[in-house]
Amino acid sequence: MFSSKTGCLCKCLKLETFVNMKKIKTIVSRDIGLALASLCSKYFLKSPHLHYGYWTSSLEVDIANVSIAQENYTTFLISHIPEGVKKILDVGCGTGEIARRLVEMGYQVDCVSPSSFLSRQARELLPNSCHIYECFYEQLQTENRYDLILFSESFQYISPQQAIKKTLDLLNDAGYILICDIFKKDTPEKSPLPGGHRLTMFYDIVAEHPLKNVKDIDITEQTAPTLDIVNDVLKQVVQPGVNLAQQLLDDRYPYMSKFLKWLYGKRINKLNRKYFSGEKTAENFKKFKSYRLILYKKDKFHKSLAT
Repeated sequence: MFSSKTGCLCKCLKLETFVNMKKIKTIVSRDIGLALASLCSKYFLKSPHLHYGYWTSSLEVDIANVSIAQENYTTFLISHIPEGVKKILDVGCGTGEIARRLVEMGYQVDCVSPSSFLSRQARELLPNSCHIYECFYEQLQTENRYDLILFSESFQYISPQQAIKKTLDLLNDAGYILICDIFKKDTPEKSPLPGGHRLTMFYDIVAEHPLKNVKDIDITEQTAPTLDIVNDVLKQVVQPGVNLAQQLLDDRYPYMSKFLKWLYGKRINKLNRKYFSGEKTAENFKKFKSYRLILYKKDKFHKSLAT
């Protein structure tokens, strides 16, 4: 018989294996989602970008203007890079479009991308002088140091404690961290929209590190309209397409259709609630999320709360 300690060890190993497998599935799912989003953005929206748009008051909220809004976002983001910055690390560079703009403006740029699909696109777009680290940011190993480390809608995928610690190690003295991303508001209701670290928790973590706040700009109003476009595409295009495919399956392969519904019924219902509930709206985005551009400067004279 196994001892109680051996039994506990086996349980722990099984639990760790389960957690790791779940994490791998999540990562693979996210990578596939990013790849599909990139393809759809490129061929249907005629845009190489993956991020939210920045909708000015004069820009009509219409799917035809998504590429313009995304260019506005890129311009807005780059405009907040401080003077004196020369070397930048773009964490989660996507297809490499922002990095390309930065290179054209004279910055030295390296990139981090855990997605092999997106890394290939970025390599085709960027000059050989841009090194692309194909790994997760937490796993990055390099002797290079940077004047600014950029997170454009990539900070939400990394543990904030690990991200900040890693960033401080990779920054030059008086270097900057620029984050433009979604955060969760503290609301009593559960958000129907995924994504983002809790904003108050993020501020608490930052306060424990040698970082001086330079800018903190709320651009939720300017980014939220993108959700109405996404919701409209899901309702007007994706959902009818899924329904037609289901009808075809029911008609031609009724037994297989019934079997699949029985086998994956819960998962299908979950996906329907996630994508076709009509809750991915600008109104809900503004209610539950805060989209911010935040700029911090490394401060060697900072006294952390831990001391």
